[in-house]
Amino acid sequence: MSMPKIECSHIDKCCAASALLQSIALEETAISHILNAEGEKLQKAISISCDTKDLLEVNKSVEDMVDKITSLEIVLKSKLDLIKPILDDCDKEPPKEECHV
Repeated sequence: MSMPKIECSHIDKCCAASALLQSIALEETAISHILNAEGEKLQKAISISCDTKDLLEVNKSVEDMVDKITSLEIVLKSKLDLIKPILDDCDKEPPKEECHV
Protein backbone atom coordinates (compact mmCIF):
# COMPACT_ATOMS: atom_id res chain seq x y z
CA MET A 1 0.00 0.00 0.00
CA SER A 2 1.39 3.39 -0.89
CA MET A 3 1.35 6.42 1.34
CA PRO A 4 -1.43 8.98 0.77
CA LYS A 5 -0.36 12.03 -1.17
CA ILE A 6 -1.57 15.59 -0.85
CA GLU A 7 -1.63 17.11 -4.27
CA CYS A 8 -2.59 20.75 -4.40
CA SER A 9 -0.79 23.80 -5.70
CA HIS A 10 -2.33 26.15 -3.16
CA ILE A 11 -3.73 25.35 0.25
CA ASP A 12 -5.11 27.98 2.60
CA LYS A 13 -5.11 27.82 6.38
CA CYS A 14 -8.74 26.70 6.57
CA CYS A 15 -8.10 23.85 4.16
CA ALA A 16 -5.01 22.84 6.13
CA ALA A 17 -6.93 22.95 9.42
CA SER A 18 -9.70 20.86 7.88
CA ALA A 19 -7.16 18.29 6.68
CA LEU A 20 -5.64 18.13 10.17
CA LEU A 21 -9.10 17.66 11.70
CA GLN A 22 -9.74 14.81 9.26
CA SER A 23 -6.45 13.20 10.23
CA ILE A 24 -7.44 13.35 13.91
CA ALA A 25 -10.79 11.74 13.08
CA LEU A 26 -9.06 8.94 11.17
CA GLU A 27 -6.68 8.30 14.05
CA GLU A 28 -9.61 8.19 16.48
CA THR A 29 -11.31 5.63 14.24
CA ALA A 30 -8.16 3.50 14.25
CA ILE A 31 -7.94 3.78 18.04
CA SER A 32 -11.53 2.60 18.39
CA HIS A 33 -10.70 -0.50 16.35
CA ILE A 34 -7.63 -1.21 18.48
CA LEU A 35 -9.62 -0.85 21.71
CA ASN A 36 -12.31 -3.15 20.35
CA ALA A 37 -9.67 -5.75 19.47
CA GLU A 38 -8.20 -5.50 22.96
CA GLY A 39 -11.64 -6.09 24.45
CA GLU A 40 -12.12 -9.13 22.24
CA LYS A 41 -8.70 -10.40 23.32
CA LEU A 42 -9.76 -10.21 26.96
CA GLN A 43 -13.06 -11.95 26.25
CA LYS A 44 -11.31 -14.75 24.39
CA ALA A 45 -8.71 -15.20 27.12
CA ILE A 46 -11.43 -15.40 29.76
CA SER A 47 -13.41 -17.92 27.75
CA ILE A 48 -10.51 -20.32 27.11
CA SER A 49 -8.30 -19.99 30.18
CA CYS A 50 -8.86 -20.76 33.81
CA ASP A 51 -5.20 -20.23 34.66
CA THR A 52 -4.75 -17.04 36.69
CA LYS A 53 -1.19 -16.54 35.42
CA ASP A 54 -2.33 -16.56 31.77
CA LEU A 55 -5.17 -14.17 32.49
CA LEU A 56 -2.81 -11.79 34.29
CA GLU A 57 -0.44 -11.84 31.30
CA VAL A 58 -3.25 -11.02 28.89
CA ASN A 59 -4.49 -8.31 31.24
CA LYS A 60 -0.98 -6.79 31.41
CA SER A 61 -0.81 -6.77 27.61
CA VAL A 62 -4.16 -4.98 27.37
CA GLU A 63 -3.16 -2.56 30.10
CA ASP A 64 0.07 -1.68 28.24
CA MET A 65 -1.89 -1.02 25.04
CA VAL A 66 -4.41 1.17 26.84
CA ASP A 67 -1.55 3.16 28.40
CA LYS A 68 -0.06 3.75 24.94
CA ILE A 69 -3.43 4.77 23.55
CA THR A 70 -3.91 7.18 26.44
CA SER A 71 -0.62 8.85 25.52
CA LEU A 72 -1.72 9.08 21.89
CA GLU A 73 -5.05 10.60 22.95
CA ILE A 74 -3.17 13.33 24.82
CA VAL A 75 -1.20 14.11 21.65
CA LEU A 76 -4.37 14.17 19.55
CA LYS A 77 -6.06 16.50 22.06
CA SER A 78 -3.07 18.84 21.86
CA LYS A 79 -3.24 18.74 18.06
CA LEU A 80 -6.95 19.57 18.19
CA ASP A 81 -6.37 22.41 20.65
CA LEU A 82 -3.80 23.91 18.27
CA ILE A 83 -6.07 23.88 15.23
CA LYS A 84 -9.33 24.82 16.98
CA PRO A 85 -8.69 28.61 16.82
CA ILE A 86 -8.01 28.30 13.09
CA LEU A 87 -11.21 26.33 12.59
CA ASP A 88 -13.15 28.91 14.63
CA ASP A 89 -11.79 31.68 12.35
CA CYS A 90 -12.75 29.65 9.29
CA ASP A 91 -16.36 29.52 10.48
CA LYS A 92 -16.44 33.33 10.38
CA GLU A 93 -15.02 33.59 6.85
CA PRO A 94 -17.23 33.25 3.79
CA PRO A 95 -16.90 29.83 2.13
CA LYS A 96 -14.21 29.59 -0.53
CA GLU A 97 -13.58 26.99 -3.15
CA GLU A 98 -13.87 23.42 -1.95
CA CYS A 99 -10.73 22.08 -0.35
CA HIS A 100 -9.23 19.16 -2.28
CA VAL A 101 -6.61 17.41 -0.22
